Amino acid sequence: MVYERFNADNAAMLLIDHQVGTMSWVHSIHFGEMKRNALMLAETARILRLPVVLTSSMEEYAQGPLLSELGSILPAAFAARIKRVGIVNAMDDENYAAAVRATGRKKLIIAGVTNDVCTVFPALSLVRDGYEVQVVADAGGSPSKMGDDMALRRMEKGGVTLTSTNQVIAELAGNWTTPEGSQIVQEVVMKALQA
Repeated sequence: MVYERFNADNAAMLLIDHQVGTMSWVHSIHFGEMKRNALMLAETARILRLPVVLTSSMEEYAQGPLLSELGSILPAAFAARIKRVGIVNAMDDENYAAAVRATGRKKLIIAGVTNDVCTVFPALSLVRDGYEVQVVADAGGSPSKMGDDMALRRMEKGGVTLTSTNQVIAELAGNWTTPEGSQIVQEVVMKALQA
């Protein structure tokens, strides 16, 4: 495998089901840490102008609405979010799959609220369909540590590259001295460290 850096010109970000109800079901990572990491990814995508596709599932039920902060950070993506009606694998939703294709990017960064349900199936489907996929493991979690471990192992075995929030932000930035890199340091990294 040849390494080619994910950057603002070749990657897109998919944030899947970061909904207040579903987030409360995650116990393999602390709620605050998972939320902070998801919002750090959104802020980085905004600064670098990465295409972002948001989706939610059954917002009017126990899953609840998407994090309101995502609406503040990514208003256009939030307004255009794909509201699925219970379809587990987001890629099985025709509207979502079309939105992913419309980014025109073959390198995808995925963070889903539950790695063992929301993330695993679209990640594996996208690898099968020829995309290069990085899953940000610490911007999601699972109801149990074992469930999370099984999902991460399954994705890695299926060709997904596992990464962390800080790692993918550094990769996308590439150089902290550029205007965007400096902005990420100040508005994303330092802000998260002070929280």
